[in-house]
Amino acid sequence: MFLSTYENSLDKKGRVSVPSSFRAYLNSMGYNGFVTYPSFNNSALDACAQDRIEKLSDSIDSLGPFEDKRDFFATSVLSASTNLNFDSEGRVSIPKKLLNHAKIKSNIMFVGLGKVFQIWDPKLFEKFQSLARKKAYINRSALKWDSKFKKEGV
Repeated sequence: MFLSTYENSLDKKGRVSVPSSFRAYLNSMGYNGFVTYPSFNNSALDACAQDRIEKLSDSIDSLGPFEDKRDFFATSVLSASTNLNFDSEGRVSIPKKLLNHAKIKSNIMFVGLGKVFQIWDPKLFEKFQSLARKKAYINRSALKWDSKFKKEGV
């Protein structure tokens, strides 16, 4: 899984080192990179493995072929997606257009969210994280444990 948060800097050539735990997880699934696209909800980038974007594409394809929603999602996600491959040192070059969407200038925060991760400007993420903790506290009763976990005492 993608867990924790890591801050790294863009180098002079616009490359950033991807956290080693993120690379290891992707490599364990047979990937030498990831797919990223502008987040719908925040000034951030959503990122995932190739199989996850394929599932999203399948979901979009399940809409009627002539539905406007299908074109809206395909245009907003798939056409804005970029496949980034790791170089020999575990770095990627994120296109300017995506960096501009996330308002990233020099430092990058990699934020693990389980099966996916996000890429943020560290200051924007700090504000969002504070808001997210408050909202999570208010909505904590909505998080339910599967009965399997109750038996295991988790």
